[in-house]
Amino acid sequence: MSSLPGAEPFDAPTAAALAAARSGESAAALTRVHHRSADGSPSYTNRLALESSPYLLQHAHNPVNWYPWGDEAFAAARRLHRPVFLSIGYSTCHWCHVMEEESFEDEEIARFLNEHFVAIKVDREQRPDLDAIYMAAVQAISGRGGWPMSVWVDADRRPFYAGTYFPARDGDRPGATGLLTVLQKIDSTWRDHAADLAKDAAELAARVRSELEATSSATRADSAFAPSVAAAATFAALRSQAVAAYDPVHGGVRARMKFPSSLPLRALLRLGSDADAMSMVTRTLDAMSAGGIHDQLDGGFHRYSTDDAWLVPHFEKMLYDNALLAVAYLEAFQATARPAYADAARGILEWAATTMTSPDGCFFSALDADSPGPDGRPAEGFYYTWTPEEVAAALGATRSAMFDEAYGVTAGGNIDGRSVLHVAEPLSALATHFSLSEEQVAKALEDDRRDLLSVRSRRAAPIRDEKIVTAWNGLMISAMARASVVLDDRKWNAAASRAADCVLGDFARSGRLTRSIAGGKRQDEAFADDYAFVEAGLLDLFESGDSAGRLDQALALDRVLAKDFEDSAGGLFRTAAGSQGLLAREKPVGDGAEPSAGAVHASNLLRLAEITGDQALRDRATKTLASMATRAEAEPLSFGETLVALHFAASLPKEIVLVSDSDRASLEPFYREIAKAFVPDRVIVPAAKDCAGAASSPLVEDKKTKDGKPTAYVCQARVCELPTTDPTVFAAQLRR
Repeated sequence: MSSLPGAEPFDAPTAAALAAARSGESAAALTRVHHRSADGSPSYTNRLALESSPYLLQHAHNPVNWYPWGDEAFAAARRLHRPVFLSIGYSTCHWCHVMEEESFEDEEIARFLNEHFVAIKVDREQRPDLDAIYMAAVQAISGRGGWPMSVWVDADRRPFYAGTYFPARDGDRPGATGLLTVLQKIDSTWRDHAADLAKDAAELAARVRSELEATSSATRADSAFAPSVAAAATFAALRSQAVAAYDPVHGGVRARMKFPSSLPLRALLRLGSDADAMSMVTRTLDAMSAGGIHDQLDGGFHRYSTDDAWLVPHFEKMLYDNALLAVAYLEAFQATARPAYADAARGILEWAATTMTSPDGCFFSALDADSPGPDGRPAEGFYYTWTPEEVAAALGATRSAMFDEAYGVTAGGNIDGRSVLHVAEPLSALATHFSLSEEQVAKALEDDRRDLLSVRSRRAAPIRDEKIVTAWNGLMISAMARASVVLDDRKWNAAASRAADCVLGDFARSGRLTRSIAGGKRQDEAFADDYAFVEAGLLDLFESGDSAGRLDQALALDRVLAKDFEDSAGGLFRTAAGSQGLLAREKPVGDGAEPSAGAVHASNLLRLAEITGDQALRDRATKTLASMATRAEAEPLSFGETLVALHFAASLPKEIVLVSDSDRASLEPFYREIAKAFVPDRVIVPAAKDCAGAASSPLVEDKKTKDGKPTAYVCQARVCELPTTDPTVFAAQLRR
């Protein structure tokens, strides 16, 4: 192993630890190594080899003298009187891979970095707090953001310059300054104009701090906040802004690139009988499901579409995207009874269960966009795309003719001469063309998809990020727990329950969650979204009739949020009280790619208040919603989860109590009616022998079976309709 070019030698303990880490690496872990010695071993190894994050490990054999985030790196910057180069990304980020190959594997650039800077790598998925702080700096300087994020900071962790992707050298990409030139200019300025940079750093740090902490006080006084008034105003604004932004041809919002999260579908569903709102939801869900953004063979959805028709995606698959889409399709299925929506949700969950589940039952984070192409080099989307010749080789000429027409496989393709599968023709047109019934066409295409998936599975697959992120697991736990009711399939309850046990780990003993599990190690303190999303999943498990003590666990997580994360003015800080080494303590309010932790927290509190009868929980929810209400009304498209919570707060939720002297299976006829009814503002309390926690709810008091049969009670504000043992009567009560 060679020393890193231009870097100080490692101290003896670090060198020994790196040697031990290197000896324990598998051959698979070394497939991405660029520089090799004569014996095939990596020429370089840096401190990231001691980390467990897949993203950091991808850079462990760069010639760059990378440090992980921590005091050691900043102490080195202070000792050497150097600025810090901070690079933030994640393992399935395409342009992160590009910048690594172009710049961080370049020995000349590595030498300059090692001689003049202290270089730090951060996995944004493990440290969303750092990502948010330094992304604010990037946006303040450049007016845009993205990954990889490149930030230059001083030893006090204050940013003074920032950008995103840089090519290696001037001229590599039109109009872009090369990283080497940027590094040289910053080094020169650092040496010759240190006072100016210190002033810039102080000003930018203050600006970032002001921006991120500006939301830490309520935007509307509690006394002036009424959920019903706020909901009416905010949903009116949502409808108006959604109509203005909506793409009537392809669904979603009008944009060159389309993200599924850009239109808050679940909030729009709560507009109920509004025909325009329902049309926006169904057109968007239909177009996404038919598009190339949807994996037509294996289920699940890719990250976003690079065009306005949902056709050619950016091919990474993220756990959180799919969990959120599963819930949207489940709710749309309840609202419309369209089987295609149940199929889309089921496909997501099957993908998560078969491809993304760890041996312990947790869910992995993501699949990369890139996979090895014919020349062995990474190629985005190669794994998922087809040529007519490949389809014919798999299916034969006769079958492939119909499949190609059905899924848009053409000689020219639509990405690098290859075709992204999408629904190009409806069953009716195919039936006419091939003189078959629609049922025959559907069955033939089902067989074709199965056979092509088998062929595809033998290709070199995209890298899977096997890091387990607690918050994202919470989202998928919710999706599967809800699916166990809506799809009437208890296997999803079992999968969600197993994942809950996995992410909770030793919470009962330690009283704390961790942010992630990587390389078998639980790492970093959890953030507000970890607690809030897992709590929501536990409540969904409780309502689905899980046999473990999910209600007590949810209440325990809420106690941590109240003590360590909740702002006295309402809402949640991202980090726990007392977190060290941060420029600001951010309090996110709006949704991004993931829901707002504060909004999910408000929904959790409202549900818990209904189940437990604790008014203090409702008061905390109201305070949280008050802290977000003004911005939600101004920017409703970015506050979908807040609108979901507001709708609940403004309604008179249905309290559904299901009582049985037997086990949960005896309640199935009632759950089947719940599955068919879109009643978004409700709680379910299953009181059967194997449903833990229901007995502690005051909703169950005086609720008994009728004639010894399983009995349903539908109540509002503790006032109940007549108890019934008849699922048909129960269904009418639900819809009333």
